[in-house]
Amino acid sequence: MRVFKIMETISRPFRAYPNLSKVLVVFAVSGGGYVAYAQANSDSNLISSAPDVERKKVVVLGTGWAGTSFLRNLKSSSYDVHVLSPRNYFAFTPLLPSVTCGTVEPRSIVEPIRNIVRKKKIGFQFTEAECLKIDAENKKVYCRSHLKDGENEFVVDYDYLVISVGADVNTFNTPGVKEHCHFLKEVEDAQKIRRTVLECFEKACLPTVSDEDKERILHFAIVGGGPTGVEFAAELHDYVNDDLVKLYPGVKDKVKITLLEAGNHILSMFDKRITEFAEEKFRREGINVKTGSMVVKVDKNEITTKEMKTGEESKIPYGMALWSTGIGTRPFVKDFMNQIGQANRRVLATDEWLRVEGCDKVYALGDCATINQRKVVEDIFAIFSKADKDKSGTLTVKEWKEVLNDICERYPQVELYLKSKQMSNIVDLLKDSKGADATESVELNIEDFKTALSKVDSQMKMLPATAQVAAQEGAYLANCFNRMEKCEKNPEGPLRFRGEGRHRFHPFRYKHLGQFAPLGGEQTAAQLPVLPGDGVSIGYSSQWLWYSVYASKQVSWRNRGMVISDWLRRFIFGRDSSQI
Repeated sequence: MRVFKIMETISRPFRAYPNLSKVLVVFAVSGGGYVAYAQANSDSNLISSAPDVERKKVVVLGTGWAGTSFLRNLKSSSYDVHVLSPRNYFAFTPLLPSVTCGTVEPRSIVEPIRNIVRKKKIGFQFTEAECLKIDAENKKVYCRSHLKDGENEFVVDYDYLVISVGADVNTFNTPGVKEHCHFLKEVEDAQKIRRTVLECFEKACLPTVSDEDKERILHFAIVGGGPTGVEFAAELHDYVNDDLVKLYPGVKDKVKITLLEAGNHILSMFDKRITEFAEEKFRREGINVKTGSMVVKVDKNEITTKEMKTGEESKIPYGMALWSTGIGTRPFVKDFMNQIGQANRRVLATDEWLRVEGCDKVYALGDCATINQRKVVEDIFAIFSKADKDKSGTLTVKEWKEVLNDICERYPQVELYLKSKQMSNIVDLLKDSKGADATESVELNIEDFKTALSKVDSQMKMLPATAQVAAQEGAYLANCFNRMEKCEKNPEGPLRFRGEGRHRFHPFRYKHLGQFAPLGGEQTAAQLPVLPGDGVSIGYSSQWLWYSVYASKQVSWRNRGMVISDWLRRFIFGRDSSQI
């Protein structure tokens, strides 16, 4: 019977969308082949340095998405790279919710960092240790190793420092969270959650446990309605209903899953239709979604919540709680921020070239940093002076057009503003500020120029703390390092409005490739620019697209093979329920 159920599950999207499903299958095969070819040939065009040039030492902190992407894309042999991290592997974190329920095994989503760089012709060294302190003035990193029979603390010098350590969990100083809640940031977290879920079922089966305690023990509370919380709730629901109810039939009616979200909706960063579909699907399947409910305290067996609208507090008994509400700053990064005058910030501030503000030759990527995009209003006089080549005190449309591309590249909010107002050229922007009198022959003084650009900074946006952003930042910075010598001689970036010449590199620009939200039951919500129409797709076909993309994004063929085999094993034999 299980074989028939599996075949029915697999064939359902093909029956519903026969043409689209065929396209997806072709895409999966061709996409995987392309990625494999690109990976196999990624090191074929290494950029060599002159033999008599001394190699610069690049210290990389962390082996997450940003750091690993930097290592994978670094090709120049001009550097000796020293990687420092408390873990010697890269983990494909988007699949951590699948690890918590045995859908995917932990070893399938990790790749040793030495395997990733072993074919590269760069000087490479890895040390398993955590960073304690950064001394930017003397270019030193203080570290500590937890390995036995060795020196515990040591110092590493650097010429360039790349900080890509990710972030801690943000508990918002809520009492009891660190003591009683699970987190989902690392592979070890997912393994611990998996063991705890099964322990809850085993405890509930003990003959000495009352029915009231069984209901508490089998109540799984998830705090945070973002992608991680929603995906874990969906995975847990499928695990319980597809596998565990057959193994624990005596307690199947006691299981309850509650998703707590302080905001008005779950998945608020997605399209409204996806949010509504997810909430309706969860409620239909018995997952209790409580929005507008903020957690104010966590005890050993109870969670205290406060309703945002009424202020009323209530207590929720639970057996296991997952906390997934945001990110916080790691302690040594906080200390570093205090050193360089960024004490009041949430994360490290960098410029558009990922350089830490206030430091020389220090870069920060991923969740531990954010790009502090410069405002147009701060440079308005410098921009005007650079554009006014004849020093007449006014700007013609022709003069403005000559520097417009540099302005848009240096200040991307200008281009976003033009698009948001559906403006096709600079004259449209002038009409927005000067009215219908604006023409190609109009001349602007400094006040007119300020008025025309006064609203563009409203389009400035912070980049999300996602794996996609971190990976693109790592690839960008590696590309800059690969061409460092070339661009020193021939700068290729936009005009320096506060100086002479051009910037060495084009500034970093994030390209959003879309996002997925697996909702369980072989259904996924996708919001992708490449999809027809408005890019929103919900259902079984999106699940197959999710399989294809996540398989192709693995860092090695070993990982792809293991992840795909885990998915097939789950289809055929179900999820594993051993506490290992």
